[in-house]
This record gives sequence, C-alpha cells and structure tokens, in this order.
Amino acid sequence: MIKSYRYQAEAMVKDYLLADSFLPYTSVLCGIFTCKMAYDLTKLVSSVNLKSYASLTKIQRIEWNNRGMSSAHAVFITMMSLYLVFISDIFSDQPKEPVTLRSSNISTFTLGVSVGYFLTDLAMIFWLFPSLGGFEYIIHHSLSLCAITYAMLTGEGQLYTYMVLISETTTPTINIRWFLDTAGMKRSSAYIINGVVLFFAWLVARIFLFIYLFHHIYLHHDEVRQMHIFGYLLAFVVPSSIFIMNVMWFSKILKGVKKILAKRQ
Repeated sequence: MIKSYRYQAEAMVKDYLLADSFLPYTSVLCGIFTCKMAYDLTKLVSSVNLKSYASLTKIQRIEWNNRGMSSAHAVFITMMSLYLVFISDIFSDQPKEPVTLRSSNISTFTLGVSVGYFLTDLAMIFWLFPSLGGFEYIIHHSLSLCAITYAMLTGEGQLYTYMVLISETTTPTINIRWFLDTAGMKRSSAYIINGVVLFFAWLVARIFLFIYLFHHIYLHHDEVRQMHIFGYLLAFVVPSSIFIMNVMWFSKILKGVKKILAKRQ
C-alpha cells in the first residue's frame, strides 16, 4: 500500500511538477516556499539561541530574518552556479549547439528557485520601503529578475546568467557584517576579519569575474548574436549595469576597510 502511494507520488512529480512545460513555474513556487522556510527558521533559531534578538526592534527583526533568507539563497545559488559553469558539461567548449542556447532541466529549475527568491525579496523591499533597501536595491533586483526570468523561460543566455549569479557568494559576508553590527560587535575581531573577507570576495566575484564574463562574451560574440534581440540586449545591459553598481559599492567597501584598519593601528 505504501509502495503504491510512493510510486503514484513519484509519477505525479515526474509527469507534472517536473515536466518541461511546468518546470519553470514549479521551480518558482519552490523558491518562494524555500524562502518562507529559511525566513521562519532564521526567526526560530535566533529567538531561541540569541539573547540580543529579543531586544531588536520589529523592523530589525524582520531585516534579521530577511538576511538569513538571502544568505540561504546565496549559498544555494553560488554552489549550483559554480557547478553548472565550471564542473558540468552543459556549457563546456565541446562542439555542440551555441553556448548561449544551451540549457537543461536542472539549470532551468535552479534559475526558477532564484526567481522565487528575487520575487520574495523584492516584495519585502517594496512592503517595507526603504527599511530593507533603497532604490539601488530595487534596480539591482529588477534587473536580476528580468534576466533570470528570461533565461529560465527561453533557455537563452543561461551561462552568463549563472556567471552573474556567482556574485551572490558575497551576500553571506555582507549579512554577517550587518549581524555583527546590529549585535553590538562592530569592534570585535570577527567584524574586522569578515570585512577583509568581504573585500577579497567582492574583488573576485563582483569585479574580476565580471571582467572574465565580458571577455567571454567578446570571444563568443557570434554565438551571442544568435539569441533573440531582447536576450542579446540583456546579455550586455544587465551585466554592465550590475558591474557599475559593483564598482560603486566596492569603493565604499575599500574606504570602510581602510578606516577600520587605520583605527586598529
């Protein structure tokens, strides 16, 4: 009896939830549901194990939980992006169809989970504006959401989408910095170490990696041109816009690191 129900459930998942036509929408719902779980889990763990959590204001607790949610997404999407870009053979240079037109069920599903996250986070930003971020966050999330959704639905440009998503590797360090500051640990060694880690992670994932991405687009421009015009424009506009914001934010990080080290000395 149990085996019968299990087989029926597996068949339903395979034939409907993971079918090609339903996969993008299933993955988006999965992403939204996972965000809710991560938010609630952060709230539960923090309220039980951290005394300082109870002393936070309502807005601070919401942002605390939101950052736990964004960290969970960052860890997931970074691991999947690194695997799909550098380990799997989906986007390898072996003679296949153009690299800009390649996709798979796993790559599409992963993008859908990320779409679910950006939808959830953007909704929270609008709901509590500007407590969770100003217009720069809305611009960043809107550009990311547009590019990721397009790549998920069409299968075009997924390689470059994942290259940009690798930059999410800096999100946990950004959140840890905020956690430590909010918990009154701004002068601790952990805060300084995290700041140095953030500096190098940002330099690699949001500066050097984007330079590599632009170089890759240049080398494979003939393949990029085979995308639809909207996808072709996204391949240039979105990474370029995000890169400009990355450079602006990096200058602030650099100033912060210099300031902290100067005080330390």
